Amino acid sequence: MRARTSPFLVALAATALAACSGGGGGTSSPAPSPPLAAAGLVSGPSPFAAGCGGTNGTLYVNAEVEPSLAVNPANPSHLLAMWQQDRWSNGSARGLVSAVSFDGGATWTRQAMAFSRCGGGTAANGGDYDRATDPWVSFGPDGTAWAMSLSTTGPDNAMLVSRSSDGGRSWGNAVALIAETTPYFNDKNAITADPLDARFAYAAWDRLADPGGGPAYFARTVNAGASWEAARAIFDPGANAQTIGNLVVVLANGTLVNVATRIDGTQSGPRSASVIALRSTDRGATWSAPVTIASHLAIGARDPETGTTIRDGAIIPSAAAGPGGSLHVAWQDSRFSGGARDGIAYSRSLDGGLTWSAPVRVNPDPAVTAFTPNVHVLADGTVGVAYFDLRDNTADAATLPTGYFLARSLDGTTWTETRLAAAFDLATAPNANGLFLGDYMGIAGSGSAFLSLFARTTGDLANRNDVFLARAAPGAAATLQGKAVSTEGAWPRAWVAQAAAPFEVDSAWAARVDAAIARALAARGRAAPPR
Repeated sequence: MRARTSPFLVALAATALAACSGGGGGTSSPAPSPPLAAAGLVSGPSPFAAGCGGTNGTLYVNAEVEPSLAVNPANPSHLLAMWQQDRWSNGSARGLVSAVSFDGGATWTRQAMAFSRCGGGTAANGGDYDRATDPWVSFGPDGTAWAMSLSTTGPDNAMLVSRSSDGGRSWGNAVALIAETTPYFNDKNAITADPLDARFAYAAWDRLADPGGGPAYFARTVNAGASWEAARAIFDPGANAQTIGNLVVVLANGTLVNVATRIDGTQSGPRSASVIALRSTDRGATWSAPVTIASHLAIGARDPETGTTIRDGAIIPSAAAGPGGSLHVAWQDSRFSGGARDGIAYSRSLDGGLTWSAPVRVNPDPAVTAFTPNVHVLADGTVGVAYFDLRDNTADAATLPTGYFLARSLDGTTWTETRLAAAFDLATAPNANGLFLGDYMGIAGSGSAFLSLFARTTGDLANRNDVFLARAAPGAAATLQGKAVSTEGAWPRAWVAQAAAPFEVDSAWAARVDAAIARALAARGRAAPPR
């Protein structure tokens, strides 16, 4: 692995890229400083009692992972966050913790969520489970807050939803949208409040059978949570296939689009994956057949020196709606390097998800692995994609310096970058079948600023991860809690996103994709689709 790139070389490479893409001439003016981002601590010490949650596996007390973020559309200063608290090595966490802010993230009030026994869950309030994972939050147009969890006790698993009528200050009992045990496992959930009608909220996930496939499952409320319709399959890819990462996005005209990764098995060859979209024009009553956005060619991230697996978001796409019926999707993909390393792929639809642009790479440095993208679109159409990459890494095998960045574009073609986190040592993250910060991070918008809620390591093995909020405004960021992120190593100039060169996936490349699929699903405690 190469040593850390100097700002001069970064600027030189960016100038060369701009020239090759028609963006510059023979002489260029000095590169402007990249915009700053200000970051503030959101998480705190574990609120859970010592010894709660059992003893099966390695427990990382005080380690927070996989945060979700929502902004009240009626009040941009009202933020809601939730994350896994005290991660286990072998699946899930002792519980989930939420935090609410009414001053744009300057101060937060945290509370344990009753999605597990450690968080106060009981048979009476619906949260009588050992562990919880996959936190997701959303706001309705009236400020109603929603939270969702995958909660488990051994093989017992449930998709739980809770509602808050006071913006996240307090929460109602957990409602089980589905509760099952072997041979079924319900996984990788998301909840979306309809931004146009407070009566509707939508939950989506994959329901795996062992042996068998994993259909996309869906449930909705049409009466603001007074009741939920029975969960049902909205797409079944077949016995040797599954979906994962299902996420419902609501377009400006009310059309729902469920974006997911489809994984297909074969009898003899490697498994393959694709990014798909399903549409509903009647608020989820009926759904279209899937539209394929693109093939999915992630090979997963590793420490370049040691080969240690980074448990990333390799098979989890991110999606967001934009103005005018546009839809934007980002995912990890190795097509831009001929299968050598993952970059961040981006595609958009301008017709409500019917047709899609060819994927382009939006992370500016093609020489390093980038992973776990999350996309959001501001009201003015500005697209933001946050991601981790390894440009900060050095040849020191004992550490893995990692950075967090935001790529931003008004047109989906020309992008600029903001550093969201100074380099941190990913090698000290909890090991949950790989160095783990989360399958996803939180991203939202407030006016002209992007808000990014992310987990990073601290250097303290008794408190391995914390959750931070970064606010990135155009040009220069506002200061949050008086802390600003250094621009060192950030890409200093705008660049034009590049499509992949023509390629053909050979057997070795297909095998790497297959191995990444198997590794990602095994990390979640699930067997990959058979082959």
